[in-house]
Amino acid sequence: MTKPYSLIVFDWDGTLMDSEAKIVNAMQAAVADVAMPFRSREQIKDIIGLGLPEALSALFSDIDKRQSGVLIEAYRHHFLFMDETPMPMFDGVAEMLKTLNRQEYWLAVATGKARKGLDRVLDECNLRHHFHITRCADECFSKPHPLMMEEIMDFVGVAPGQTLMVGDSEYDMLMAQNAGVDALAVSYGVHEKERLLNCGAPGSVLGCLDDIRELHDWLAE
Repeated sequence: MTKPYSLIVFDWDGTLMDSEAKIVNAMQAAVADVAMPFRSREQIKDIIGLGLPEALSALFSDIDKRQSGVLIEAYRHHFLFMDETPMPMFDGVAEMLKTLNRQEYWLAVATGKARKGLDRVLDECNLRHHFHITRCADECFSKPHPLMMEEIMDFVGVAPGQTLMVGDSEYDMLMAQNAGVDALAVSYGVHEKERLLNCGAPGSVLGCLDDIRELHDWLAE
């Protein structure tokens, strides 16, 4: 099979892992702890994919650096130690990654998670060995800035024209566009299908999968 790409970069939350409910629960609990104004599930869902400081700035336009730091610590406490909401991998993820490895794709993760959080879930899910490189929002500029994507491509020596970004948010789609990379959306994450297909320049998002297991057939076509 002739491969259309050499490198496939995945978002994590909402694309490979069903973590939306836990992120929302932890954020709402943290907001209550520090007595900041309530934010709805939809408001919090909308900022999943950004780095934490950028996400908080989007949720609270007048938040200052001190308040942001306090809220970040409260969120991490709830997410890591208090909230027990399960975070399963979406059906078929492990087998899909194994198949892509056998087909000799370079695989990477570009995520709004912090390094500590990503390392933890990679080990818990036993998926670390599938990825050649990972980049997190506390190591680079947050999406939609292209730095995470550029560092990944530079590390593996792959050009933008040989790279595909797969994600569930408009931040993923815009990061891909900013890096000159093709983008493929998934419809089951935080942003709805129509929003994903219409974000960025016309035609910059190549399609939208309803199930990550469809990726193999999409690449074959």
